[in-house]
Amino acid sequence: MSDSFRHPQALVESQHIGRGTRIWAFAHVLPGAVIGDDCNICDHTFIENDVVIGNRVTIKCGVQVWDGLRIEDDVFVGPNATFTNDPMPRSRQHLREYPTTTIRRGASVGANATILPGITIGQNAMVGAGAVVTRSVPPHAVVVGNPARIVRYAGSGGVDVAAPESAHLQVGTGLPSVQQLGVRGVAIHRAPLIKDMRGNLLAREVERGLPFVPKRVFSVFAVPSKEVRGAHAHRALEQLLICLTGSVSVVVDDAVNRLEVVLDSPDLALYLPPMVWAIQYKYAADAALLVLASDVYDPNDYIRDYDQFLEERRALDARRG
Repeated sequence: MSDSFRHPQALVESQHIGRGTRIWAFAHVLPGAVIGDDCNICDHTFIENDVVIGNRVTIKCGVQVWDGLRIEDDVFVGPNATFTNDPMPRSRQHLREYPTTTIRRGASVGANATILPGITIGQNAMVGAGAVVTRSVPPHAVVVGNPARIVRYAGSGGVDVAAPESAHLQVGTGLPSVQQLGVRGVAIHRAPLIKDMRGNLLAREVERGLPFVPKRVFSVFAVPSKEVRGAHAHRALEQLLICLTGSVSVVVDDAVNRLEVVLDSPDLALYLPPMVWAIQYKYAADAALLVLASDVYDPNDYIRDYDQFLEERRALDARRG
C-alpha cells in the first residue's frame, strides 16, 4: 500500500493495492477490491468489493467497476465505459451472487462502450467506442456497433493469394499449385480451372494433388454474415477449405503469427494442418463452404479454448526444439 500513490481527494478503503499503482482524485475503492501493480485509476472511478484487477491496467475517468468484474493484466478501459452486473435490475433487489464478467489480458474497451453481465472479452480483443456488447467476444476480435459485431481481427494482416499466372500451375497434370502462407503449415492449394462457353470445370483428385486422403466431407452454408464459425484448433485433424460460391474470410493463428485469408473462388483451397487455430467469418449471403477432413469426427480432437490452444501449441513447439 505504501508503494502506491493515492491522490488526497481519493477514497481508498482497500488494503490490496499493488506497487506503483496510481489512484487519482475522486476515485473510490471499496475494502474488498484487489488492484495489481502499476495500474492507473483515473478521476471519478468507483471500484466495488468483489473486483479483481490485474497488473498494468488503465481505467480512465468516469468508469464504475461493479461486483463480479475480473480485469486481467494490460487491459485498457476507456472513459465512461459502462459495466453491468445484473441482467434484470430492480430497485432495492439484489442478487445473491453476481455473474462474473471477465476482461482478458491485453483487451481494450473503448469510450462509452457498454458491457452486459456475465460475458468475456477475449484476449487482445478491441471493443469500439460506443459499442453495446451483448455476447462474449473472441480473442483478438474487433467489435463495433449496437449490438456489437465482429468487423475484423486485430493483428491479422491480409495475405495476397497468388494470381493464376504467377502460381506456377502444373499445366496438363491436373495438379494444384501450392502457396505457403505466413502461418506454419498453412497453404493455399490452387487447382487448374478450365473455362469454356459451356461453363467452368474444376477437379481435385484423391491421392493425387490433395494433401491428404479425405475421410469426411461436410459443407457450411446459409450463415448470417454476423456469425462466427470455427474458433477452434485440431490436435491431429487436417482440413481443406473450399468456398464454392460467394466468399468467406478465414483467420489462421499458430500462436506466433496470424493471418486473414479471403476464399472467394472455388479454385482456391485453404489447407489447415493440425494445431492451427482457425476462425471463419464474414460469410457472404450466398457463401457455401466445402470442408474435406482427414478423419472422421472426434470431439476429443478439438481444442475450443484459446488459452489451452496456446499452451498446447507452445508445448509442442518446445518438444520439437
